[in-house]
Amino acid sequence: MNRRTALWAIPSLSTGLIASEANAGGLGRLPQAKEDSPKLNPKTTAVLTLDCQVGIIGFVPGSEKIFTKASGVVKAARDRKIPVLHVGIGFRPGYPEVPPDHPTFGMVRQSGKFVIGTESAAFHPTIAPTADEIVIYKHRVSAFSGNDLEMILRAKGITHLVFFGIATSGIVLSTLRQAADLDFHCIVISDCCHDGDEEVHRVLTTKVFARQATVVTAEKFIKEMC
Repeated sequence: MNRRTALWAIPSLSTGLIASEANAGGLGRLPQAKEDSPKLNPKTTAVLTLDCQVGIIGFVPGSEKIFTKASGVVKAARDRKIPVLHVGIGFRPGYPEVPPDHPTFGMVRQSGKFVIGTESAAFHPTIAPTADEIVIYKHRVSAFSGNDLEMILRAKGITHLVFFGIATSGIVLSTLRQAADLDFHCIVISDCCHDGDEEVHRVLTTKVFARQATVVTAEKFIKEMC
């Protein structure tokens, strides 16, 4: 396993997990969005951009390509007054949140990257936060890890989460699992997610995610749901 792969690998995301999910068929599967899907309510919906940061792009080759469509999703949400929140990896100087021997984030500490306020922690310019948008930093893989994201969503009355990001097998998978367990209704924008392993991305977006989320394309979200 190379440095790039190890940085974003999820220990629970093994070939066995993917195979078991894929073979589960429709058991427990939530229905995909119907052609007559109602528009999402801006008062109870939020769009989350996940790890769409300059430093992440450098670790996950090919991820730059998602931003043509991702920027359209963000623009559509802003136009409809749907709140957009930006969640990314970020640490204080000195990395007090990470033990030096942490199996994954110890490497982040050693790299000197993702200190809040530095270039690597900045969000991609095409979806960068506006002055009134909330930025939340997390210290592990899930968007909910070690921060007040859930508190903010509950305070705003949010029940539906629309999200995308890098990588599919990292923050997107972990966030979906936790958000579903927290009883949020989840929508994943499949073609605005990217993974270093194309087959892992395919299996997750076509077989695994559908058990806990509605999986749609950027076009479908913009035209039919937003």
